[in-house]
Amino acid sequence: MTGRELESAGRDRFPSVAGADGCRGGWVVALRTAPTGIVTVTVVPDVPALIRATWPCTAVALDMPIGLPDTGPRACDTLTRTALGPRRASVFPAPPRAVLGATTYTEACARARQATGRALSRQAFNLLPKITAIDTALRADPDWAARVHEVHPELAFACLEAGRPMAHPKRDPRGAAARRDRIDTAFPDVFEHARAAIPRRDAADDDLLDALACLWSAGRIAARGALRLPEDAPRDAAGLPMQIQA
Repeated sequence: MTGRELESAGRDRFPSVAGADGCRGGWVVALRTAPTGIVTVTVVPDVPALIRATWPCTAVALDMPIGLPDTGPRACDTLTRTALGPRRASVFPAPPRAVLGATTYTEACARARQATGRALSRQAFNLLPKITAIDTALRADPDWAARVHEVHPELAFACLEAGRPMAHPKRDPRGAAARRDRIDTAFPDVFEHARAAIPRRDAADDDLLDALACLWSAGRIAARGALRLPEDAPRDAAGLPMQIQA
């Protein structure tokens, strides 16, 4: 079911849901509020503000690793990379739990090598503060943890493309235009209004598009129609699911 179908099927039938993506200003939060179905997009500075902004959503879809492995790659990362084909590079391996708390890239790589035999990517290291903040919040608040789900925007865009990965990367002008078209179809005029309201110093175009793709996935999760990789989620040492949805 597309985002437009979710809206037209009867807005009062669907609960409030949210999608969020990390950005320069903190987090882009796309929120669809019941019973009106109105979608708003804002930037919040940190995870406590993210929790407040998404309360009391039935489903909150985050583009951020949640369940963290002790050793080796997560099955959800491997499955998502396979599903995305030419866009597989957009999925980086989630860091092992042992790297949380590392303060330098050298330290993080040493911890990762001890846990998995491989160094940590720079991308994963740069996200460690956000990954750590989300992990801490989820372990501290079981109610929020029950409503938060890991998603991947590129998997959402593939679903919006009838199961085909996007033909071009998101930073290619053709890829950016195609993603904008899919979001405009799912949530008419929302991106345009969000872009006018949110400074580019806080969030780039792709951050807004990704947050809205996460919102689309949150609607599918709430409606129990999401793609789940893997279907049955294994749990990490903290009891958090290692699963990517769209």
